Amino acid sequence: MYQNNQADLGNFAQENRPRLVLTVGDPAGIGPEVILKALAEPEISKRYDITVVSNRDLLAQTYDKLNSTENLAALANPDRFSVIDVPLNEEIKSQIISGKGNAASGAASFAYMEYAIAQTLAGKFDGIVTGPIAKSAWKAAGYNYPGQTELLAEKSGVKRFGMLFVARSPHTNWTLCALLATTHIPLCQVAATLTPQLLTEKLDLLVECLKQDFGIEKGRIAIAGLNPHSGEQGQLGREEADWLIPWLERERQNRPQLQLDGPIPPDTMWVKPGQAWYGNSQIQNPADAYLALYHDQGLIPVKLMAFDRAVNTSIGLPFVRTSPDHGTAFDIAGKGIADATSMKAAIHLAGELVRQRLSKVKAGILERL
Repeated sequence: MYQNNQADLGNFAQENRPRLVLTVGDPAGIGPEVILKALAEPEISKRYDITVVSNRDLLAQTYDKLNSTENLAALANPDRFSVIDVPLNEEIKSQIISGKGNAASGAASFAYMEYAIAQTLAGKFDGIVTGPIAKSAWKAAGYNYPGQTELLAEKSGVKRFGMLFVARSPHTNWTLCALLATTHIPLCQVAATLTPQLLTEKLDLLVECLKQDFGIEKGRIAIAGLNPHSGEQGQLGREEADWLIPWLERERQNRPQLQLDGPIPPDTMWVKPGQAWYGNSQIQNPADAYLALYHDQGLIPVKLMAFDRAVNTSIGLPFVRTSPDHGTAFDIAGKGIADATSMKAAIHLAGELVRQRLSKVKAGILERL
């Protein structure tokens, strides 16, 4: 038994350098640029074992083009970090043009994702950091997914998953966590999609994530209402009165270890997070996490506070996955002006979450020694 446990401990020899695989996303967008800029940061190469999934020649072309730009931030040379060269046929490669998302760039970004997921599920990597993709380019290439999160969940064989946005304030070091109950659906479908069962599933995921990844077991979670003023006792919408408030009361009874606030009027729920983010000295006891009921209800305030720092984190997967909270920005691709702050934040957060998970597994092994 002792020898077996020692062998298990040997599996954590890489704990101080989490093994992260990065996909460049759509090669016609800013993904290749922000990755080259991020990997030029010495702290990243020092703290993490990084592998990039792309096409080596496409990365080299981006490097050579941007390296000639005046006053450009430092770039990592693709010859000096690990690259998994995903083969693409010449016809597809010839149609990939910087700044123009199309079926070819969509096919390439999908191939990068498939490879990264397969290798991570096989145990080669501890986590995935994904560059931005264009959903329209995926669709043009014949892949009908709402986004990368749904592909990750399908390939991982999980039904329960969520999109959590995490950002650390540069002003106060406070960490914002915001989970979306619904994601990429039309606004007119939100009310019909929301159900007590769905919210219980998302709350379960959030509670598990806070415990597993942030070490918070008795947290405080703020939950938004759906309608203006949270329905104002049915005058501005019936969802709160008919099922949201009764659901929340049941959850409070079932989860006595948690403080569940809500349903909070959506226009005021983000006041305390904003104060905590910017350092208002009067703010007291902000929530550990915020549950928004639909996409823009959560992401407008998150992006107002942390557009260049927020990280999209997929929860419910068997591995860590993070992504910068911005798109492909085709309009500035290849110009050398893309901001890599969010990509750097995504890499650092992935590394932190991997270390947190591995430390818990290691603690379990030590308990058996």
